[in-house]
Amino acid sequence: MASKHQALIKILHGIAKRAEQYPLSIKEGLSVLSHFGFSFISFLLVLPFMQPFPLGPITVLGGITFAAFGWQILKGYSVPHLPEKIGSIILSHDNWRRISNAAIKLMQWTEKFTKPRLTFFLEGAFGTQIEAWVLILSGLLLAVPFGILPLNNFFPGLAILFCALGQLHKDGLFILIAFFWILFTLAYFAVFFIALYLLGMEGIHNFPHWLNQLVS
Repeated sequence: MASKHQALIKILHGIAKRAEQYPLSIKEGLSVLSHFGFSFISFLLVLPFMQPFPLGPITVLGGITFAAFGWQILKGYSVPHLPEKIGSIILSHDNWRRISNAAIKLMQWTEKFTKPRLTFFLEGAFGTQIEAWVLILSGLLLAVPFGILPLNNFFPGLAILFCALGQLHKDGLFILIAFFWILFTLAYFAVFFIALYLLGMEGIHNFPHWLNQLVS
């Protein structure tokens, strides 16, 4: 496992170095990582979404991409296929460098407290289906276009991140944590909708009173 991680780190450094020489699209940059599988690609792609502010249409496209990854896993794809709209996005050298460095540091840091455990969440057809459904559910939640809601990409992104790290380190506990963040995201969105509904009902109830005050 350590040698596999070292190979990935070497490739990440190589991607950042290639981006110094010419503009590199997401598809071109990740093509060399395809043989590492869905978990490695998802791990790298989710990092830009780990911020408190919505990213607009990019968040929607990213969510659709992760959901598509989950669907591809269910269909038995051996390597991930990026949607064209995501794959054609050009990232600057600075962006590739930041993503690569963040991925390397996060992998090295999580190695300190992860270990193979609860591996039945990762093995066989059952483990494959769990990974697929985490990506599908998290991707769909990420794709919900809440432009005014803080952290709407961060919480489903955490589910994807923990799922990818769980696969990477063969740690089933991280898969359980991924499901926790899916449930947390659902609760977070529900609270937002309920609050929006109550504010709307309050506005409708008080509208005649406000209107009378305005015209009087």
